[in-house]
Amino acid sequence: MTEASLPTTLAGKRVLVTRPAHQSAEQIAQLKQLGVDVVTLPVLEIKPFSPPATEYHLAKSRILDLDLYQHVIFISANAARIGAELIDDYWPQLPIKVCWLAIGKKTAATLANYGIDAESSTLGYDSEALLESSALQDVSDSRILIIRGQGGREKLAETLRERGAQVEYADLYQRVRPVYNDTLIEETLYQQRPDALLVTSSEGLNNLLLLAHGNQRQYDPSTLFSCQLVVPSERVAQQAQLAGFKRITTAAGADDLAMITALLPATDAESDK
Repeated sequence: MTEASLPTTLAGKRVLVTRPAHQSAEQIAQLKQLGVDVVTLPVLEIKPFSPPATEYHLAKSRILDLDLYQHVIFISANAARIGAELIDDYWPQLPIKVCWLAIGKKTAATLANYGIDAESSTLGYDSEALLESSALQDVSDSRILIIRGQGGREKLAETLRERGAQVEYADLYQRVRPVYNDTLIEETLYQQRPDALLVTSSEGLNNLLLLAHGNQRQYDPSTLFSCQLVVPSERVAQQAQLAGFKRITTAAGADDLAMITALLPATDAESDK
């Protein structure tokens, strides 16, 4: 977007950004450039495992065995950042004959910053899209490492195992729901209700709804259901619809450009292409 072509339809709109604090600066800056009144409420905190946690030592052992895997898959930009730093500690030169894969362009771009050339799907930003990749069609007897945060969906691993692969995890971090005082919740969500909410994952949506109740469950999150909700996939959109949201916009992905483009009215989004 150039300054001359900035749309004016978002000027003065109040938009809630829910990305983790360490990942939201660029999105906030782009929204402010569009004249948006940005409010923030990170709904996830990323906490890497460290010694003496069992998860840390298991992940470290699998990183040390990296050359035993035919495919290494990074689930998210956080997994890419934390994983690449750990790989850099133990692999001054990357192992050869490893097929590197990433869910989403942002994850692939993060890996590129560390010299890891990873393939990402052009079909979408989730496990289903990556499973369509030609690299994952014939994986019988292959050994695959999935680098991720603890927990989450099992779709990717389950499908790869059905295809005959041996799949292991390296869990590098926890996703934790932050704790906020009720004054902040009320000021952010209720005193002046946002015009739009940007939520980038199903877990983030769950956390937002839990936080919106307040610590004593004194607030009614259903008052937010008439806000525009921008989500990154049809799967999250279906979850939002079941929760009760009325105005759901599905972005082309979870990256900043896709989320902000989805926030724009169709005429502005088309004119900016």
